[in-house]
Amino acid sequence: MTESAKVTGAPQEQPFSLKAILPPLLAIVVGMIMVILDSTAVNVAVPNLVEYFKSDLKTVQWAITGYTLALSAVIPLAGWMTDKFGSKRVFLTTITMFVLGSVLCSLAQTSSQLIIFRVIQGLGGGMVAPIGMAMVFRLAPPERRGSIMGMLGIPMLLAPALGPVLSGWLVEYVSWHWIFLINLPIGIVGVIMGARFLPKTETKQTPHLDIVGMILAPIAFASLAYGVNQGGSEGWGTSGAVWGLSVGGVALVIFVIVELMQKYPLLELRVFRSSDFTRGIILSWVTQAALFGSMLFTPLYLQQIRQYTPLETGLILLPQALASGIGMPIGGRLFDKIGARPLAFVGLSIISGGLYLLSGISADTTLPFIMMCLAMMGLGMGLTMMPVNTHVLNSAPREWVGRVTPLTTAAQQVVVSFAVAGMTGYLTNRIAAHTAAAAGNGGNPLVAAVQGFNDVFLLSSCVAIGGIVLSLILRRPKAAASAQKQDDPQANAAMMAGH
Repeated sequence: MTESAKVTGAPQEQPFSLKAILPPLLAIVVGMIMVILDSTAVNVAVPNLVEYFKSDLKTVQWAITGYTLALSAVIPLAGWMTDKFGSKRVFLTTITMFVLGSVLCSLAQTSSQLIIFRVIQGLGGGMVAPIGMAMVFRLAPPERRGSIMGMLGIPMLLAPALGPVLSGWLVEYVSWHWIFLINLPIGIVGVIMGARFLPKTETKQTPHLDIVGMILAPIAFASLAYGVNQGGSEGWGTSGAVWGLSVGGVALVIFVIVELMQKYPLLELRVFRSSDFTRGIILSWVTQAALFGSMLFTPLYLQQIRQYTPLETGLILLPQALASGIGMPIGGRLFDKIGARPLAFVGLSIISGGLYLLSGISADTTLPFIMMCLAMMGLGMGLTMMPVNTHVLNSAPREWVGRVTPLTTAAQQVVVSFAVAGMTGYLTNRIAAHTAAAAGNGGNPLVAAVQGFNDVFLLSSCVAIGGIVLSLILRRPKAAASAQKQDDPQANAAMMAGH
């Protein structure tokens, strides 16, 4: 966070007290867990949403893609907004907007309405994590920051594990509406606690807001995501793919030119002049694409092919989140000793191995085997993500460390949206091709559908192998950014959040 506001209303010389910091810490945790739970819960509900809205996967996946694109649009504004209006006011406003979007999602009558309301939800949720992490960073004294941030990391690791299970239970025993409605009471508690316990912060003079960049970025990224989705499902020569990629490409080129000319750009693209930074962030993107492009399809396979219930699906996915929680602290400790390259190499090797094994599953593959593959992916993710993202921050020129975090966080959300859109289109195309071939040969359509999932997991494995190759060219950056990073709340927030 770029905010440097001082907390008012408490004497600076007052000794640190965990009892005093606990209420505002809990207020922040409630808001952040709500957003993290919701982000991981929707994947399990996708088959039910397709059935309820009488739609198809290619359409409903935009409820996920639109949400992540909305996140990427507002994340760069977090620092400017908190400087302009104060952390407390913006944090409470974004939670309120997220809850409003959640209620609207629960009331959606069509898939189009759900997509629009998910965008509203994303516009609110995008700022919650970076603002919340920076507020915690400032509440804690320097000598206690490590332990306090570590305390906050525990619920952040548990939320992704609990999200699919909670979602599965709600979808199976209540209704899909409640994966959104559950945010209402949680959000109300968060707003009340935040209004009561969060300290007020001073505002400060803010630089000129990059309005042109704000307009061009969503146009570019949304159009490119649409073009990638259409190309994967309908063919790269279709009008949807051509128009989406053309409009998105032109908007992206103009956006880059505008950002390079701005004194205070929305995203600091000049940092790509650092070769170490560029290598690191590309590796981060590849890892995101390999993981998150396929994470949507495991619940689909389990529910549509294997006929597991939503709750059973959530429980089957649990080893992946737990293994990630195990791998993350191990990766963090080893990073200080051996750097990011060996961890990225090992982690991506495990990820690619898990995905390759999944590419051979059938309609009757044993459940322990599937859970083992998921655990491999989770362990590899835990070993890779934190070291690579810390490497990216360390690689940034010292004077730009604080402005790099919005770029890396927003870019990762864009990559996730591209991966989901592209992989969904590819899955749709491959299932259609295998089904047509099976119909001509008198084959089993269920086997044809499984072959489509095999193709997606194999493609994801190939992407991860590309990441293994990229990891070999990583090198330890100079320590220029290290001192700056230690005092920069935004950078620390990003690392804790895994961004």
